[in-house]
Amino acid sequence: MKNLKIYAASLAICATSAVLPALAQQTRVLTADKHNEYGVVYNLPVTAIEFQITARRTSTIAGPYYQYAKKFLGTTKAPSQDSEKWEIVSVKAYPYGVADTESRYLMQVKPGAVTSITVAEDGMLLAINSDAEAPSVPAAADDSEPAIEVHPRDYLQYVNEDFLASQSTAKQAQMLSESLMEVRDAKLSLTRGTADSMPTDGRQLELMLASLAHQEKALTAAFTGTTETQTVTRTFSFTPKGENERVTLFRMSDFAGFVEADDLAGAPVNVTVKVLSKGELPVDSKGEEKKLPKDAVIYNIPGAAHIALQCEGKTLWSGDVELAQLGVQFGLNPSLFSDKKQRSKAIFSPVTGGLVEISEVDD
Repeated sequence: MKNLKIYAASLAICATSAVLPALAQQTRVLTADKHNEYGVVYNLPVTAIEFQITARRTSTIAGPYYQYAKKFLGTTKAPSQDSEKWEIVSVKAYPYGVADTESRYLMQVKPGAVTSITVAEDGMLLAINSDAEAPSVPAAADDSEPAIEVHPRDYLQYVNEDFLASQSTAKQAQMLSESLMEVRDAKLSLTRGTADSMPTDGRQLELMLASLAHQEKALTAAFTGTTETQTVTRTFSFTPKGENERVTLFRMSDFAGFVEADDLAGAPVNVTVKVLSKGELPVDSKGEEKKLPKDAVIYNIPGAAHIALQCEGKTLWSGDVELAQLGVQFGLNPSLFSDKKQRSKAIFSPVTGGLVEISEVDD
């Protein structure tokens, strides 16, 4: 992987709620009544991370007269053979939550109470007695770049019969060089207004200069070759286990770009997880852990981990992320949300299931 270059992209992590871009969720409002025995079921999330990786492919095509580039163009940088390389140019990371099928809870409500909960399509808890936006994540940006304007063999449309009849590559190179000088002289004469046959209007001048510019590029490419660049963005999802770990997310090949994690043709791009803290139960004024209320509305108190994306010893991205998997579950007294005199509302993080806000309902 000697040609693989990696640019560390220390982009700030987006701590907004997120799901996969193509799977934008809707929300559902559930109410407890007689048909469901005054109970509503919801899920807490596990935290995953979506990595949006943008890589640039650079393809170099050598010109057929590269060996004469120094003699006629004065450059020593003309490539002598075709080549291709890939380089990772940017990394973005978005944490998001998905419903944990093993974290399913029942919220029991007293008959006659006006209580509702808002969940995502997958049943993940979002809010109680309040609206909540559906989780989303920004779509990958289109970083595509234009293809090359000329090919190293485009010069053939500008050669004459003498060139085609010649059997000497040195002589052909000389004729191409002379043609290139003529094109450059013609451009200079037009821009200075000293050409023998000047165009009659600005549009005609523009077309003539564009034609000469293409000829110049085509003739130059016969010596110096051309380079084509293209950017490709791929999305990878990773769900931490809630422990220190190191996982190969994918591999990067000089010739094939993004390849599977088990394809040894590429260099491994690894995700490392280092646990920073685990969720702790709240304590009272005496420093003792609070007891779980009866029929509590369960939520997460998340932990945190430092997560890094690396390749060949270089860090592409790193950040501290709150993880539901490192948390503990605690609960709110359900009477807070059904009190007839003053009901409360709560907002929960769709990424971790943690309590974001609790306040009184404005009736």
